[in-house]
Amino acid sequence: MASSSGTSSGSSMIQNSGSEEELQALMDQRKRKRMISNRESARRSRMRKQKHLDELAAQVAQLRSENQQMLTSLNLTTQRFMIIDAENSVLSAQMGELSHRLESLNEIIDFVNATNGVFAANSFVDPIPSAYYLNHPIMASADILQY
Repeated sequence: MASSSGTSSGSSMIQNSGSEEELQALMDQRKRKRMISNRESARRSRMRKQKHLDELAAQVAQLRSENQQMLTSLNLTTQRFMIIDAENSVLSAQMGELSHRLESLNEIIDFVNATNGVFAANSFVDPIPSAYYLNHPIMASADILQY
């Protein structure tokens, strides 16, 4: 019986050894599948990363283009502002000058009105009847600016 138990133990070692080889082959196969899966996952990750970088590069190009358009628009607007500001300064100066002229002319009219009797007494000839300009204030006109 001892020999039979030795024989059965020897054959079970052979069976265990066969099972271990199959188990090792199965583990190797799983390891290879996992390695292939990991490589594929890494490849997909690199592709996603590249796609994201491409999208960001396109967005940078678009934003640079928009920025350039805004700068061009800002420059045009600034130039227009400077032109209008210069025109406004000229018009303000002209308005001040015309207001001063109008004030001087109205003072002359007031003086003429106040001294109307004196001129008549001194026998000055008035080619324009005094009723014409005494009752009409002098108004500034843009036509005066056409020198």
